[in-house]
Amino acid sequence: MTFVPALKIALTGFLYVITLLTIAQPGIDEFAEVETQINKWYYNLSDLVLAIGGICGLLGGARIYANWQAGKPRIDLEVSGWFFACLFLSLTGAAVRLLFGLS
Repeated sequence: MTFVPALKIALTGFLYVITLLTIAQPGIDEFAEVETQINKWYYNLSDLVLAIGGICGLLGGARIYANWQAGKPRIDLEVSGWFFACLFLSLTGAAVRLLFGLS
């Protein structure tokens, strides 16, 4: 029966140490810094991606127009492909904005 008080003291000490270790977790400041960097760079990168998407859309439209004027069949597949690619590009930007909580 003499080991019960020693066990209680050891268990209490262990719980105090665990509590202190969980409170003092490193990385909180780093997460705040990363959040600031994401907010800073996101809008610049989203503008760049939309500009590249616009250029690719214009080139795709010119390609579809050239194929249409040449009389190639099945232009509707190319039109739908380019349309859904542009739609995906726009929705991906909105999804990433929601994912990171940017307004």
